Amino acid sequence: MKDYDELLKYYELYETIGTGGFAKVKLACHILTGEMVAIKIMDKNALGSDLPRVKTEIDALKNLRHQHICQLYHVLETKNKIFMVLEYCPGGELFDYIISQDRLSEEETRVIFRQILSAVAYVHSQGYAHRDLKPENLLFDENHKLKLIDFGLCAKPKGNKDYHLQTCCGSLAYAAPELIQGKSYLGSEADVWSMGILLYVLMCGFLPFDDDNVMALYKKIMRGKYEVPKWLSPSSILLLQQMLQVDPKRRISMKNLLNHPWILQDYSCPIEWQSKASLTHLDEDCITELSVHHRNSRQTMEDLISSWQYDHLTATYLLLLAKKARGKPARLQLLSFSGGTTSTTPKAIKEPEPGRYVHKWR
Repeated sequence: MKDYDELLKYYELYETIGTGGFAKVKLACHILTGEMVAIKIMDKNALGSDLPRVKTEIDALKNLRHQHICQLYHVLETKNKIFMVLEYCPGGELFDYIISQDRLSEEETRVIFRQILSAVAYVHSQGYAHRDLKPENLLFDENHKLKLIDFGLCAKPKGNKDYHLQTCCGSLAYAAPELIQGKSYLGSEADVWSMGILLYVLMCGFLPFDDDNVMALYKKIMRGKYEVPKWLSPSSILLLQQMLQVDPKRRISMKNLLNHPWILQDYSCPIEWQSKASLTHLDEDCITELSVHHRNSRQTMEDLISSWQYDHLTATYLLLLAKKARGKPARLQLLSFSGGTTSTTPKAIKEPEPGRYVHKWR
């Protein structure tokens, strides 16, 4: 349990809410703020050759902060373990939601897809490509807002976004034709294809290209022919055609996608894809609370937080900020005379119902 000693100074662990090949995810409470978090726990020995993928995800999440991307709060590393403290999304996977609804109306699809598009447009603006866009990698928060997760396969091409990538990765059913052909490709163009598959699945409830035989699936993707259900509107059919172009050079660009008539329908304003989070302007209430707690000057706290170490101080600041955003006071738990907290977990916090959220983390 030595690997957990440092973690348990700051978090109270609850049940396992996600499992995977080399990771498990536990629900936890951040002791100082009383906020719920999800802690992804990975065994370094089990990771093996996947260790670089974890490092890639951590580096990406440290650089990406967006209202539709799952927030990284804290990273701890011991001899045998890596702990990633992440935003808790109790609403479960988009995948399960689609199954529960059979398929979504175009109106609801538009609400959801605009959020996905907002996140991916921001990712691209920061020079990254996600490369594993699928419903399993989108979670709902407590307000039914989507959060993009799993940046283990993301790429930040050297030079600029027009730099071609070589690695074939991601889920085959969502993979662009140029990836499965083994050609060099632009990550942004491949992501647009994957979003086209996502859009189709949302409105239809099934995949446009599907087969139990891998080679047969390859051929279907390369042909680019898919069923067009009768309930799809002409505008949505046109958008799917533009996104699911086998030739990436004929595929709709992100810029044109953001301004597509189907995307803008029923909305008076374009998608807000820019990040609403500020890395430079720190919240005064949160800084004041932390400076009082640590008995340091405001300037000292601002300097420490601004370094964004993703340590316990970073986590405490970001969780205070999240608490304030939900309309709660930006206050830390009261301290006892022994220096610990008088209550590690607010009584009002309820643990999630069994089986409500079990994400299959790889």
